[in-house]
Amino acid sequence: MISKEAFQQELDIIIKNAIREDVGDGDHSSLACIPNDAKGKAKLLVKDEGIIAGVEFAQQVFAYVDKALKIETLIEDGSSVEYGDVVFYVSGSSQSILKAERLVLNAMQRMSAIATKTNKYVKLLEGTGTKILDTRKTTPGIRALEKWAVKIGGGENHRFALYDMIMLKDNHIDFAGGVSHAIEKTKEYLKKTDRDLKIIVEARNLGEIEEILKTEGVYRILIDNFNYEDTRTAVKMIGDKCLTESSGGINEKTIREYAECGVNYISSGALTHSVYNMDLSLKAV
Repeated sequence: MISKEAFQQELDIIIKNAIREDVGDGDHSSLACIPNDAKGKAKLLVKDEGIIAGVEFAQQVFAYVDKALKIETLIEDGSSVEYGDVVFYVSGSSQSILKAERLVLNAMQRMSAIATKTNKYVKLLEGTGTKILDTRKTTPGIRALEKWAVKIGGGENHRFALYDMIMLKDNHIDFAGGVSHAIEKTKEYLKKTDRDLKIIVEARNLGEIEEILKTEGVYRILIDNFNYEDTRTAVKMIGDKCLTESSGGINEKTIREYAECGVNYISSGALTHSVYNMDLSLKAV
């Protein structure tokens, strides 16, 4: 999995690029009417309900824009919030607060929506032993934020990208000439390149699961687009030989029943690609 250092590098890139994109050669709206030495204070106001996420990221944004800005945090990441709550106060240069405002709001609104949806799924899984995973179905350029939000909401991250885990899906299997060929070629590649990466293999039917189980070295089997009955059968076939994961159109109406089939994980792209931003505002006080 991605290291803390590499993850922080992703965050640094996001902040630098987002400020470049939004500010360009200057926030001329603020420069035109607010004195350079003007001081101000603003609050992050919640106008919705759910799980707040992105507070720590906001602190990094403010520090990048102006290290002299002071943050007073009232509500931490992962906390439940409701309409009227104040998450934090930021004080210092009025121009700096306005320069950082849009990035802070854009990030926190989306991160909070993802954390809220993830938390809902986590609660639906309570008592089953099954854990919820995200996917690579993220917004290009801000994957680190979206996967961070999943963690804040109580979920777990799948692989971060193509480089930190091997995942042999249908196209890999077909291009490689079948399940067994794909797995054996992968193991040879890892040995040749001296890489220690876990291998996940997707199965499209019970026959492919049987074939996968004939090969050693598979960390997890992705039971993809199976119905409940076949999922239960697949879990029994796999036993404790490796971990199991269900995926494929699983939603809040079906997630509990898939979990009760006995899988270790359920992955859902909807955690990151199908959310509605939480309503948040940064208001001068």
